[in-house]
Parts: sequence; structure tokens; C-alpha cells
Amino acid sequence: MNVPELYRGLFDDAAVFPPGDLPLAEAVPAHLAHRAAPYAAAVGPLLAPVDKLAELALLAPEFPIVVTVPTGRLADALKAAAGLPLAGVEYVAGEDVRAAVAELDALLPDGVDAAVEVPRAASPDALDALAGTRYRAKYRTGGLSFAAFPSVAELAGFQVACAERELPYKCTAGLHNAVRHTDLGTGYEHHGFLNVLLAAGSSDREQATELLAERDGARLATAVQSLTEHQITRIRSAFTAFGTCSIAEPLEDLARLGLLENS
Repeated sequence: MNVPELYRGLFDDAAVFPPGDLPLAEAVPAHLAHRAAPYAAAVGPLLAPVDKLAELALLAPEFPIVVTVPTGRLADALKAAAGLPLAGVEYVAGEDVRAAVAELDALLPDGVDAAVEVPRAASPDALDALAGTRYRAKYRTGGLSFAAFPSVAELAGFQVACAERELPYKCTAGLHNAVRHTDLGTGYEHHGFLNVLLAAGSSDREQATELLAERDGARLATAVQSLTEHQITRIRSAFTAFGTCSIAEPLEDLARLGLLENS
């Protein structure tokens, strides 16, 4: 399979998180299988919560691990991750992003990446605190309740604010599918990861909002196929990855839209 540059490393493996909730004993071999599959270039690291690091250490993974860390537990998490192939942390900043950045600066080892989860209604000061650092922002695009899903205007505002600061970001939750849609079971409005990718290339809030609101998969596919190499580089420099509890689902959507090719 030829994985286009636009999707390389885009899908972080969040299989152990809701709604997937895969036990680690199953998630580790499943991740190994993803890394050996023809689509391996699209797969990012395995994500694990800090409370599962002791169990994870017993499984002795030899692939990159990213640990999610609640506010105030960074030191404990780094201690618990000793001996694991730690590639990064995803740290919940709380309301004081500057304090989170200072803590990361003091404790994070060289070579370990970090994404700082900012509040949904992050102030300009919060994003300013991350701009110019070696850390990315992390933004929630869904969850287990209606309120967990930001509107297209809210998400566009976040993306454009990051673009203005040249601040890269990742997303988490609710982005399993390529195209914006209404979940028939819950009625929740899900963002599509193709929508988010295309909006990441815009510095205009109105245009980003329109791209996020698009529900026509064929139109989105056409827009993606018309991207230049420069645009793709710009998009992925901004929107670096998203966590998904299913690696297969987003790939199936891309294949259905004719955006993946076997080689």
C-alpha cells in the first residue's frame, strides 16, 4: 500500500482508551500487527494512560510509547516510564499552561516529545505560552457526551489561532471517520479528519469553518487530491496527528473515497 504523505504518522493508536477500551494484553500485539502491516506508515505511537505503565512494562514493548498524564503527575509518570521506549507525553495543562510548560522544561528528558492539552476555550495567553516552545498543543474534538464535541466555529477558531502562532497541534477523540457526519446512534455531530486536515491549511477563520462543515465526501476527496506538496507540508506541520481507538476505521474511509492506493 502506498500511504500518501498527507496521512503518514497521522493515526496515533489509542486502542486502550474509550470507546475502544482494549486491554493492554491485546493492544500491544495489535499495535505490533499495525506496525508490520502494509499501512504501517500511517500509524503513530501507542498511547497509554499513566496508570497502566506498570502493566505495560511487563509486556516489554519495543515500539514507541506516548503516555497521557493528568495535571500534577508528570514527575510520577516519567519515573514510572523508566525502561520503556518513551517517545512522548501528553500532559493536561489545566488552566495554567505557562506552569505546565515550565514543568515540562524542568523535567522532560531530551528527545521526548510533548503535547500539552489546552482547555477547549483556551485563551490567547494559553496558546502564546506554547508558541515558540518545543511542545505541541493538544485539543479535544469529541468524547462521550454531546458537550464534548466543539462546534465548527470553535474548532476553526482554535486552528486559525494556532496557525497565527505557527503552533503545531494534535487532536484527540471523535475523529474516527474521514468526513463530518451525524452519528445515527447518539445524534452527536462528529468532525471528519479530512475536514480538519483541509482546515489546517487555512489561516482564514471563515474558510476554515466552511471546510470543517463540509459533509460531501467526494468534494473533500477532490480537494485533498488537488493539494500541492507545499500545501501538504504546511498542513502536516500544523496538524500533526490524532488519537483514534481504531486504526482500521479511518483507513477504510480513505480507501472508500479513493484516497489510498495499493502498490
